[in-house]
Amino acid sequence: MIERRTFLAASGAAAIGGWTRLAPATPGSDGVPVPPGFPGGITLERERFQNWSRGIVVDDLWTCRPTTTAQLVRIVNWAARVGWRVRARGYSHNWSPLIVDPLKLDRKVVLIDMTVGFTGAEMVDDLSVRVKAGTSMESMLGYIESQGCGVTSCPAPGDLTIGGVLAIDGHGTGVPASGEGDTAGRTWGTMSNRVIELTVIAWDPGLGRYALRTVDRSDPDSAALMVGLGRSLVVEAVLRVEPNHNLRCESWTSISGAELFAAPGSGGRLFADFLADSGRAEAIWYPFTANPWLKVWTVEPNRPFWAREVNSPFNYPFSDNLSDEAAGLVDQIVGGSPWLAPTFGGVMYAATVLGLTFDFAYDIWGASKNLLLYVRPTTLRVTANGYAILTRRANMQQVLHDFVQKYESLIQEYRDRDEYPINGPMEIRVTGLDHAEDVGLTGAHEAALSAVRPDAAHPEWDVAIWLDLLTLPGTPSSGSFYSELEAWLFDRHSDDDASCRVEWSKGWGYTPEGPWRSDEVVGDLVPASLGPQFDTATSTLARLDPHEVFMSDFLDRLMNTSPRPGMSNR
Repeated sequence: MIERRTFLAASGAAAIGGWTRLAPATPGSDGVPVPPGFPGGITLERERFQNWSRGIVVDDLWTCRPTTTAQLVRIVNWAARVGWRVRARGYSHNWSPLIVDPLKLDRKVVLIDMTVGFTGAEMVDDLSVRVKAGTSMESMLGYIESQGCGVTSCPAPGDLTIGGVLAIDGHGTGVPASGEGDTAGRTWGTMSNRVIELTVIAWDPGLGRYALRTVDRSDPDSAALMVGLGRSLVVEAVLRVEPNHNLRCESWTSISGAELFAAPGSGGRLFADFLADSGRAEAIWYPFTANPWLKVWTVEPNRPFWAREVNSPFNYPFSDNLSDEAAGLVDQIVGGSPWLAPTFGGVMYAATVLGLTFDFAYDIWGASKNLLLYVRPTTLRVTANGYAILTRRANMQQVLHDFVQKYESLIQEYRDRDEYPINGPMEIRVTGLDHAEDVGLTGAHEAALSAVRPDAAHPEWDVAIWLDLLTLPGTPSSGSFYSELEAWLFDRHSDDDASCRVEWSKGWGYTPEGPWRSDEVVGDLVPASLGPQFDTATSTLARLDPHEVFMSDFLDRLMNTSPRPGMSNR
């Protein structure tokens, strides 16, 4: 039996960063190629890479730690000369193979750890911050808070680098509440829509080599770079921020999923009604339980009488650390007893109710950062699928109702066969779209590869519903379940009512064997969901990196490019 904390991160930077340093090995002694002529004066070691769910683990990838932009440029030009590739790496809080592809491991690659030499932030003006790509979200939000600024929404973990968040259009949850006016610097879309300017390393045809280049939001190339999927290397970014605000977060555990996600007009307390009142909500629904954990954020300048003030983030300790009972169930599920999923769901729901009660966390209030960050690295390590459904806000409740109905019928079909593919919660969030005008710059371009880029053919679509289903890695039948649900999502949302796109950092492209294996989804449905801008963006990224230094075999599949000469030995 595995140790009960196998799926929990241990404390320390190695666990947070997703890597473990290995004992030195004799170069080339075990068949792992040595980077030939790697630039001197830069730390280079072999390390274990592991992503968030530990579904992707490679024991011995070369990893370097440059500390200056000059060293970064040297590394990239070295790779172009010798036919190697480089991949920027942060804290590896990611599910998808954008950095390391487990299905076709690239040995002629060096990971660049951006978290050592490329951190820090400074204000450019009252509503703009310059931040280096290796800076964590928690650090950046803490800094801009000290300057009187914040963001509307953001991803819940603090252990994400800014470069990583921009690469996959990281998001939170939030749409305008009824009567909520505009605020300077506000965007209801993803963090990528905050980009004003990017400094990247790109091919300079005049110099005949790779060099630093600054691209502002009015430059057509910015459309491809704002969500680059690791196909580019961002060194720093200037981001639009907004005046800070205080939030109140109220938790609800007494509303059934049947009521919350009922069809429009059913009466009762609907998810859409909470969004109308507050604008910001998230549902976390443990499998085989009746009531979701609903979190509702409301802008509140002053502390409501019943709310507890919080002065730091991560205010749900019960969700960051498993109880002994829950950890024991994880052991048994992973050890061959998947039918314990209903018991596990009930234990997690009970732990949530008790935790919210005893931690006085049902009603909390404070500065935005302290309410927006609530996932620690010690939370349960699960895998997740991820999709964004673009639709009209008036159609949102119907989309949610249809999804929940499909999920429940499908999970029952599997249960009838004594199969339990999903043992983690369903997570639902809603955001606006990435409208370029939000940054307030003339001629600003939209992020071409953003999952929530507006659809010109459907200007009435104004929200994105983010859907995630979580399960422990390796759960039997999970690939089949995800594959069936994914096929339904693309088929159901392919008309004038809604459209389905994938969440880059999560699981998608499923076959019964697992994610990212479906050629139809990876090579056809995903590019088609983004329209002609997909091909334009991938062409731009190829022009900025003609030697494919930032390419990977997975991106080859996604972007439909052919391996360049001399790369067949990868």
